[in-house]
Amino acid sequence: MDFSLWPSATRSWQEVLDGAEYAERTGWHGVWMADHFMQNGDDLSVPMNECLALLAGLAVRTERVRLGSMVLGNTYRHPAVVAKQAATIDQMSGGRFVLGIGAGWQKNEHHAYGIDLPPVKQLLARFEEACQVFQGLLTQDRATFDGEYYQLNEAPLEPKPAKLPILIGASGEKVALRIVAKYADEWNHWGLPEVARHKGDVFRAHCEKIGRDPATVRRSTQAMIEVLVPGDTEAEERRDRLTAAGRPVIMGSAGQVLDVVARYPETGIDEFLVPDSFLGSGSRRFDALERLREEVFNKI
Repeated sequence: MDFSLWPSATRSWQEVLDGAEYAERTGWHGVWMADHFMQNGDDLSVPMNECLALLAGLAVRTERVRLGSMVLGNTYRHPAVVAKQAATIDQMSGGRFVLGIGAGWQKNEHHAYGIDLPPVKQLLARFEEACQVFQGLLTQDRATFDGEYYQLNEAPLEPKPAKLPILIGASGEKVALRIVAKYADEWNHWGLPEVARHKGDVFRAHCEKIGRDPATVRRSTQAMIEVLVPGDTEAEERRDRLTAAGRPVIMGSAGQVLDVVARYPETGIDEFLVPDSFLGSGSRRFDALERLREEVFNKI
């Protein structure tokens, strides 16, 4: 199983770059960036950098790690424009870019920026059309598409990337995972090992219906993860805050964290992402990442 870093887009450019350079230097597999314009909460003073701009910068400042969006909200940009941006970043990175996409969900930023967030059924129908747009632009010399939400007329995508994997971030079992089975090269969802196992079973059923081998889709997941140090009096507060926010949490001694993480490969997970949003800044962040790397990841 591979391990990748997910720096928070609320960090400054220098902090994001420091994280990516650390990941490249110490053998992490990839670096992923989220796509949001503001915090999902009431504090609007928290800074938030734009995903694709960050990834373009990282593309020219790194040489080895894979880079990807986790994930681009489809409601924010026309998919043909995204395809052009992705192809350019892939060129800048020397073929290391992964186009991570999702349907979109965060209500407060849609409201604040005047971006339409349709009901779920329409949202997913629009997203599936976007997947077809990406597929057409990436595989055809000139793409024509006449959908309800998107239209292309002999549209070019030049220069084309040699291979641009499409990752879909999704967990909805009835419709979203069907879309993943049909269009994705990679699939990401949040969750502990038991969730990964269940989602994998549902996904395999969707693949069977269309005759696709589920093993052809690379799978990744993430949880809020930390190896605790003795005397950390704020650990329970962090755990409670993250749990209340609805995030899966893996916290404890190195042995306890290792016991959980070691169960992921048997559920079909190929890559585990480490969000660093709650690991602090400066040396504290890198100390926490090093504990994970040395005491957990290097033992799997």
